[in-house]
Amino acid sequence: MLSKALLRLGASAARHPWRVIAAWLVVATLAVLAAVALGGRTADSMTAPGLDSQRAAELIEKAGTGQEGMTAQVVVTPLDDGATFFDHGTARTALTRLRTEVRRLPHVLGTSDPAGALDAGGDTAVRGGLVSADGRVAVVRVQYPDQSRLSAEDLDALVDLGDRLRPELPLRIEMGGNLFYVFSDPDGGASELVGLLAAAAILFLAFGSLVAAALPIGMAVFGLTVGVATMTVLAGVTDVPTFAPVLGSMVGLGVGIDYALFVLARHREYLARGLGPREAAGRAVATAGRPVVFAGGTVVVSILGLAVANVPFMTVGGLAVSIVVLTMVLASVTLLPAFLGAAGPRLARAGRIGRIGRALQTGKPGRPARRRNPAAGAAHAAGWRRWIGHVGRHPVPYAVGAAGLLLTATLPVLGLRVGLPDDGSLPHSRTERRAYDLVAEGFGPGTNGPLVIAADPAGDPGVLDRLVGAIAADPGIASVAPTHIDRATGIATLVVFPTTGPQDKATADTIARLRTDVLPTAIGHGPARAHVGGAAASLSDVGRRTSERLPVFVAAVLATSFLLLMLVFRSVLVPLKAVLLNLLSIGAAYGIMVAVFQWGWGGALVGLEATVPIVSFIPMFLFAILFGLSMDYEVFLLSRVREEYLRTGDNGTAIVEGVSRTARIITSAALIMVAVFLSFAVAEDPSTKMFGLGLATAIFVDATVVRMVLVPATMTLLGRANWWLPKWLDRLLPRGPVGTDDTDAESTGGAARPRLVDR
Repeated sequence: MLSKALLRLGASAARHPWRVIAAWLVVATLAVLAAVALGGRTADSMTAPGLDSQRAAELIEKAGTGQEGMTAQVVVTPLDDGATFFDHGTARTALTRLRTEVRRLPHVLGTSDPAGALDAGGDTAVRGGLVSADGRVAVVRVQYPDQSRLSAEDLDALVDLGDRLRPELPLRIEMGGNLFYVFSDPDGGASELVGLLAAAAILFLAFGSLVAAALPIGMAVFGLTVGVATMTVLAGVTDVPTFAPVLGSMVGLGVGIDYALFVLARHREYLARGLGPREAAGRAVATAGRPVVFAGGTVVVSILGLAVANVPFMTVGGLAVSIVVLTMVLASVTLLPAFLGAAGPRLARAGRIGRIGRALQTGKPGRPARRRNPAAGAAHAAGWRRWIGHVGRHPVPYAVGAAGLLLTATLPVLGLRVGLPDDGSLPHSRTERRAYDLVAEGFGPGTNGPLVIAADPAGDPGVLDRLVGAIAADPGIASVAPTHIDRATGIATLVVFPTTGPQDKATADTIARLRTDVLPTAIGHGPARAHVGGAAASLSDVGRRTSERLPVFVAAVLATSFLLLMLVFRSVLVPLKAVLLNLLSIGAAYGIMVAVFQWGWGGALVGLEATVPIVSFIPMFLFAILFGLSMDYEVFLLSRVREEYLRTGDNGTAIVEGVSRTARIITSAALIMVAVFLSFAVAEDPSTKMFGLGLATAIFVDATVVRMVLVPATMTLLGRANWWLPKWLDRLLPRGPVGTDDTDAESTGGAARPRLVDR
């Protein structure tokens, strides 16, 4: 049985703590060395098989035009407010020097020539999108080879060049492009430190002991080191998206500290009953470790389920995050009991801060955990017991009120619009944002999100003229750059500038109209074909695919979670209730994200400077992570309720005792997770903000409204039906490491185990 295996594992680690700690040190060292020797850098590849934008990219690559590679742009304007490039020779000379210096950088295949376009005539310059109509803004477009031949060193070289030339040239120099998007470092380092400090403060307040507070932090740091190093090694084999390390750190810190907190709380409980440190550690891993293994497994399975979207970067990102979560689960049942064994009896003592923490959580001054008797933990839960009893006496109004509150918070989801925040959503302190604003000011918003149309005429000599005419006539298109035709393959590429920005819904409508109406009409029924590509089109396609696959993914996760919970708790209604309540908390998180990021409500609190659409892949990622994380509290709480039910046979007593005995731990764990996630919500990148705010909101709602109100209210209303299981289904369900019907002997006290099975 899983409990017995965990008992042996935990007890063995506690008996030989230094061996286990040394083994983890070796593993962490080897993982870091492997990351240094074999690891790669994260990189984004927003493509997916079967999409129209992917077909366009394949045609462009076949033509060998170079447009399939990476790009950057250097945007300049004179420092003298009264100058233009037309009437000041010094500005023109500076522009020429800038372009020459950029062309000398490693791996640069070519650059555009705005000064040459000016020499050819103002109209040509404006049509080419190189110099604005008023001559105030010029763009040097830089072409690089494909991503596989580049690294962050190429981005560093371009940025260093700008830093060197700014003092020397009479130009304001800003930079942007997908080279920055792919190779910029994620901004999670400071957030991780803030999250760790907040978690340490909460743990110290909860336990009143530096040792007790340090153990979960130490375990999380070990696990995060191994997990992120392994992720770096994975990046050397395949493209790991740039958000994966940030998201992995965010989720890894949250679940790692939470899992350690669950086990540590049980360990201190057993110490208070008079058990020795090693035996207490073994029993803690056996009891609290089983929900940890199950909850962590649920997180991993949920995240790996992202593969159903058939978007490679999401699949790889999910795998990378799953590695971190799995590492934290292993650390919780091996490294943590070793720490507990090494700490010895010191963890049984709580200082003054711990008593203050208990007073804040229970409403009564706490007492030191020196009175070693089973009632000590119950005394600390008196405040929660009164609250749960109050909810149990008024279940209908609390259930209706809490559900209504969460449904109201979910309503903004009806206005959810997916997309991808571009450089225009970054803070003004970033050069990418300043370059974006200059381009939009000089050329129009659509210049920041050009479309690239790849066409194969297939022997039809007039198809290209028809395509250019039809595209230029579309109301959503501002201009069409001159057509480039590859002589060897005959494939043509057209760079098209929409009238609206990359984030605008109108741009997505223009892309859809080009594909469904404009291009098919121009091509007719001949063998020619044309596809719409470019970054804006790729992101639009990925967003549409994830939206289409989201219902299938949600249904698969819900079904899997229901079956697993039914195996664990031998009940039909308990897992059904858990699934529905988890949906409510996740829906509320989605709704608040829409209100903040799309509507701008309270956006300034997280440093949001402009409204943005919800990142296309975030709803699916958040659902996978949040549904798994919510199972932490669900399993931890219901396991304790079930223990009490097996011990007493009384549903009301089981609810009050089970919820009140876990409330303090769940509250502390939720505070830690919320603190960790909110520390990421103030990062510069909007995607990181969305992950942080969405996760923090859902965990807060789940640990308060759901666990402390809806769960006791609904379980009270259901009564003994909570544990109803049809006889035929009871026979079909397996018994074993997951579907087990045993609880460790000390928690049942040897009492009869009541079961409500339909005979």
